[in-house]
Amino acid sequence: MGATHLPSTEFDGTEMDDQLEAEAEAQLGDPAEPMVQLLGPDGTLGSDPVFSKYAEKLDPDTLRGFYADMAKIRRFDVEATALQRQGQLALWVPLTGQEAAQIGSGRASQPQDYIFPTYREHGVALTRNVDLAELLRQFRGVSNGGWNPKDTNFHLYTLVLAAQTPHAVGYAMGIQRDQKLAAANAVASGEAGQAVEPNAAVMVYFGDGASSEGDVHESMVFAASYQAPVVFFCQNNHWAISVPSSVQTRIPLANRAKGYGFPGIRVDGNDVIAVHAVTEWALERARDGHGPVLIEAFTYRVGAHTTADDPTKYRGSAEEGLWRAKDPLARLEKYLRAEGLADDSFFEQVRADGDELAAYVRKTTHDLETPDIRTAFANTYVEAHPLVAEELAWFEEYSAGFADEATADEASAEEADTVQTDRAAR
Repeated sequence: MGATHLPSTEFDGTEMDDQLEAEAEAQLGDPAEPMVQLLGPDGTLGSDPVFSKYAEKLDPDTLRGFYADMAKIRRFDVEATALQRQGQLALWVPLTGQEAAQIGSGRASQPQDYIFPTYREHGVALTRNVDLAELLRQFRGVSNGGWNPKDTNFHLYTLVLAAQTPHAVGYAMGIQRDQKLAAANAVASGEAGQAVEPNAAVMVYFGDGASSEGDVHESMVFAASYQAPVVFFCQNNHWAISVPSSVQTRIPLANRAKGYGFPGIRVDGNDVIAVHAVTEWALERARDGHGPVLIEAFTYRVGAHTTADDPTKYRGSAEEGLWRAKDPLARLEKYLRAEGLADDSFFEQVRADGDELAAYVRKTTHDLETPDIRTAFANTYVEAHPLVAEELAWFEEYSAGFADEATADEASAEEADTVQTDRAAR
């Protein structure tokens, strides 16, 4: 690959970069201004000078689809939590309260875009057509992933905090190089101007707690330096386990983007219409070569961080009550009913569909076979390794000890039965 195929760096075209940043700032206004909101908690649709035009493109079917997706993923979340409590999953990471942030942003992406999630983006997985039952394989401990990312452009869950952000930027830089190389090859072959594959962008999710990790900072530096086509989507759910977001930052997280030289937007993360509009704008901007955007979805984690967490130990019920009044499903239902876009039969069907999904997920989880643990030894290295063979031999010996104990117990039980039978015969 020649130098002409490489993307611009911070040393090339800074005048153009400054112009793009100035245009974005002029369009979006002061980042210190209140967050973008289109659909209020009372179900009333407002307006925004930049993003209303995106909301106006949403037809009734799309709006009903938003609601159906949010309801479906909430029902899935309830079922997965129950499965964990019943011992069918080792752990579960709830998303209740964050449905609008995930469905709105996921539905704004296009098939060619690539998504890097954390471990809570079950709603985004739904929008990318991932089989939700596959998500549970990892939480049951029978798989290191559960699905093939190549099928849906939805990456495997990342359990290491913020580790996916540099991966996302690197992937975006790869897309950037591929697109520039394809354009150069088209010119060289005389095919310039002919139909080509649509431009793609990357969207990477992380939380307010992860925003304090060095990986996020380094990723944003690289993304800004190379104008990478990546959207950083931060779900600020107010709690990094037991640490409040007020400890993570003294300013709105979206304002941090200014320090890197690209736009940052805070959006009402419980407003699915606004989230969709802002994300659509950001992804379009990235695909068009104008560089990264940071979106801060201001939302709330209604439940626990994971099923191993007890939020009553660090926050009060009054706070939860305030956020339940901003429920993303309730506000969209109010709007749909008020506008005559959905009736009781629609909502009843949505509930039935959710129950059907829950039943499917439960059955699929129960039917999952436990893999032979020996495959873990076999997959450690490409070729056989003496140390792994030694560890496997120890494991086999250790496991055999339990079998010997079980055999002894069975023999003792049979002997006791024989004695009891002899006594009865006398």
